Amino acid sequence: MTADDSFNRLDDDDYPAYTMGRAAEMLGTTQGFLRAVGEARLITPLRSEGGHRRYSRYQLRIAARARELVDQGTPIEAACRIVILEDQLEEAQRINAEYRRAAESADPTAEA
Repeated sequence: MTADDSFNRLDDDDYPAYTMGRAAEMLGTTQGFLRAVGEARLITPLRSEGGHRRYSRYQLRIAARARELVDQGTPIEAACRIVILEDQLEEAQRINAEYRRAAESADPTAEA
């Protein structure tokens, strides 16, 4: 990947643009917190060619949600599990809504 390719991907939420130090700084937390959410499998940072962790904006948003819970006194493992379950619920609700719309369009007389 060339420098131009990397620059063009900066708008991509999934592009791992942030080093661990920069990510921790942006979240107002420690690098240890980022390692802990990785160990809890909330996020899996990509690795640079040198083996350094790199984070995307999407991953930082997820980590920030966990940090809010931790700041409220929730243990980190529980906070990570809560965020994972919230995401699963949101996805299930989205899929359910799609099925409902598809069923209604197939049978306009069906009630929701």
